Amino acid sequence: MLDWKRYRQNLKDELKDLGFGSRVSSESRYRLLNKDGSFNVERDGLPFWESMTLYHFLIQVSWLKFYLIALGSYLVVNAIFALGYVALAPQALAGTNITGIDSLFLNAFFFSVQAFTTVGFGQVTPVGVAANVLFTFESFIGLLGFALVTGFMFARFSRPHAKIAFSEQALVAPYEEGTALMFRIANARASQLVELSAEVIFTCIEDGDRQFYPLALERKKITFFPLNWTIVHPIDEKSPLWERSKESFKQNDAEILILLSGFDETFSQTVHTRSSYKYDEITWNAEFESIFDVNEEGKIMIDMQGLSNYEEL
Repeated sequence: MLDWKRYRQNLKDELKDLGFGSRVSSESRYRLLNKDGSFNVERDGLPFWESMTLYHFLIQVSWLKFYLIALGSYLVVNAIFALGYVALAPQALAGTNITGIDSLFLNAFFFSVQAFTTVGFGQVTPVGVAANVLFTFESFIGLLGFALVTGFMFARFSRPHAKIAFSEQALVAPYEEGTALMFRIANARASQLVELSAEVIFTCIEDGDRQFYPLALERKKITFFPLNWTIVHPIDEKSPLWERSKESFKQNDAEILILLSGFDETFSQTVHTRSSYKYDEITWNAEFESIFDVNEEGKIMIDMQGLSNYEEL
């Protein structure tokens, strides 16, 4: 039989630090959660090659860096094999006299490119056992290299992750007969998200330790997410934000932590995203401007560029 008293105590203990550690997080001078959802934690004490996972790095790095790494690796590997052909003496490659290139290294480099990509124009050919063994090894490395790059590109394309646009500022705005903390989100992709849920946690330093308080939301979950969603926490007597001021937010190093979960129909998987607002990213006595419009055909339109627009009261 479920012990409700113990269950409530365990739930209370889980909210003490959320895994950050109340005392450790209180000593940090930075935000706990970056705007892009990454954690502001550095791991030290491990050897570089033990702490780095090449697969995760190539999956998470930006597309520009991924292409630059692939291009750089391609050029370096071909340069290394070119040096190998040069080291085998000029007679290791036949036909370099008709390429129109005087440099032995460049002839070896461009031959290496042909071998690596299995293009093989046939003008330059390896001569001797050593050169042919090197050629065979390079062809094998080329096949593995292209297979790896193809695999990484597929993994990057198929990796499910949400792209939710957050308003640059959270607002403390009038709400019904009182006030509320609110921020706005919208789907930045053309894909459809359904069953989107939000969890918002307020954290601040009290009595030298960082405390964490879950915030009750006006709506914790929406079934469809075709438009934007203004997530609202009413500030009433039961709210952890009750009777707190802008100055107390700054003094207590307040931060709003956000976790969103939803089902992406394109990937047919549940996706997550995180973000946060520090005390200096919260505007008081303001309200969001409308971003809705209707075109000539009567279809509802959203101005994504106006997602963060607000007016002070």
